[in-house]
Amino acid sequence: MMRALMRRLTSIVLACGLLAAAPARASVSEPEPRPDDAFDFMNLLAQHGLHALDEERWNAYGQLTWISSFKLPFSAAYSNLNGTGHSLSTDFEHSFTGTATLYVGVALWRGAEIYWAPELITEQPLSGLTGLGGAIQNFELQKQGVAWPPTVYSSRLYLRQTIDLGGARLVKTSDPSQLASTTTARRFVFTLGNFSVLDFMDKNAFAGDLRREFFNMAFLTYAAWDFPADARGYTWGALGELYWDHWALRASRAIAPQRPNQLPLDFHFWQYYGDQIEIEHQHTIHKLPGAIRVLGYRNHENMARFDDAVSAYNNDHSKNAANCGDRSDYGSTNAMGPDLCWAREPNVKMGIGINLEQAISNDIGLFLRAMYSDGNTEVYSFTSADRSISLGALAHGNPWHRPRDLAGVGLGASWISTSHANYLAAGGVDGFIGDGRITPAAESVIEAFYSLSLLSSVFLSVDYQHITNPAYNADRGSVDIFGARLHAEF
Repeated sequence: MMRALMRRLTSIVLACGLLAAAPARASVSEPEPRPDDAFDFMNLLAQHGLHALDEERWNAYGQLTWISSFKLPFSAAYSNLNGTGHSLSTDFEHSFTGTATLYVGVALWRGAEIYWAPELITEQPLSGLTGLGGAIQNFELQKQGVAWPPTVYSSRLYLRQTIDLGGARLVKTSDPSQLASTTTARRFVFTLGNFSVLDFMDKNAFAGDLRREFFNMAFLTYAAWDFPADARGYTWGALGELYWDHWALRASRAIAPQRPNQLPLDFHFWQYYGDQIEIEHQHTIHKLPGAIRVLGYRNHENMARFDDAVSAYNNDHSKNAANCGDRSDYGSTNAMGPDLCWAREPNVKMGIGINLEQAISNDIGLFLRAMYSDGNTEVYSFTSADRSISLGALAHGNPWHRPRDLAGVGLGASWISTSHANYLAAGGVDGFIGDGRITPAAESVIEAFYSLSLLSSVFLSVDYQHITNPAYNADRGSVDIFGARLHAEF
């Protein structure tokens, strides 16, 4: 099945090469501002002569988002065999997240800008965030688990330096984490500091801004991309971007957590790190915009190989999950199964993916992401997927006279490697999955949502998700989840 998928992806890549002959956009720019006036605080200041919107010295924006999810009861042949403790509960459950973010930008000198984003979160995941692989129902959930009362932290603090290299003049409008200014279609941008890799890489116009669009993490980015991040999704690192008309090339190095899926980061960036490189081409087909992105990553981290963990247990049954002691990261009490704690050493994980977006009308766009990772080592920062694909459509409400409304439908699927499945079948746990046994199958989610614009910057969304084979296990599920989201921007 995976060979067929790779053949299909190869065909897509070859087809993408043909698109380069299509009429191209004038430039590749930073993420485009929203087409509406949802963010109007800076406009209000400008109307009273208190702010210059064409060449900003500073700006400030914010957002508030509340998401509730309700999981219906489902059937399963077994749960948490031998004390693995990582199965999704079969009972009715309620999960929620609440976030608030302030985005502040300040211009320093020519081409230099500094951005800061303090953030607050309160959350309650389903089943302690266990039992789902690449299809976690709420993208806002963070890996530190239940956060009540609310937790405040700094999510981003970084410097960006732009060096103009010529070409057409471009106007950057005022937006969160973007100061209004002018630049050129050919430029180099260097970023250094604390950020999310997803702030700059793997962007997609139709599946990326999940506070307005899809709910499920399968549509946030490649589920199989184990990008470097702490338990909240942020890291420290450096990023270089070269924009050349309708092309862009990005490369970054960022640091990983000290231990898998934990909050403290390891600042020995020359020893443990995640590297990623992405090439992008923007185009038009019949005057409708589209983009192609190819991303590859290579992580060097202190992580375990699944085969090594199984071998360690087979050679010495005392090297089981229950005996990990303070080396345990996931708390399994299974004395009859392997654990990754016995096999951690410097290892490499690699993967490659393709990201497509294409408008098919002024109001409807299609997207597709697919990634293949080697599948030899444990999840270190993101989801337990080793291979993934997501595709779908997003529509604006102009045809039914609701231009600010959004509707979308998507399919996300992910798989694990043979060695990964063998480790889970032996009773191991990885990240947040491990039922004690497994009948391997693709984990998939079908999602449909509608986002209703209540006011110019307030949106109410309803959502339905159907998840099959949770944690890649055909012995459990399917799962139905209903959700609602209230989002405000200012």
